[in-house]
Amino acid sequence: MKSFRQRAAEGLQTGDSFTLSRRFSQDDIQRFAQISRDYNPVHFDAHFAEARHFRAPVSHGLLTASLVTEIGGQIGWLASAMTFNFKRPVYAGDTVTCHWVIVSTDEKGRATAVITLTNEDGIIVLEGETRGILPGAKEQELLVQMLAQGDPTNGVTHAN
Repeated sequence: MKSFRQRAAEGLQTGDSFTLSRRFSQDDIQRFAQISRDYNPVHFDAHFAEARHFRAPVSHGLLTASLVTEIGGQIGWLASAMTFNFKRPVYAGDTVTCHWVIVSTDEKGRATAVITLTNEDGIIVLEGETRGILPGAKEQELLVQMLAQGDPTNGVTHAN
């Protein structure tokens, strides 16, 4: 099976789709807070989360949405806009699956993709859209070269 990056090197088009899953841990939530400086107590304090009608502290919405940027980064998508509708909470320990589908492209390489993220029960937790620019011929050639060199700057391929 070809990687997302290999598929991008071959050229992307309307109808192409990508799916990936990730389990978010309490450590992920803590590290995201440190980077984003978003220490809203809804992410850390059980009583505060319960007051907001959650069963436990919840993941940051943008941490959940980072699955969208993971796919975008792997395919060399240069985002120009993103819209997210957060539907349900994501808790530490939840596994979220992102479904990304390119729904339109134009002659200048601009594209639109729709995104749906579901939890392990198949419940939609986030819906969204992203617009951006697909890798052109020069970028595709560079992706081919990077892949031939083992894709050394790609942290995903070198993850534990």
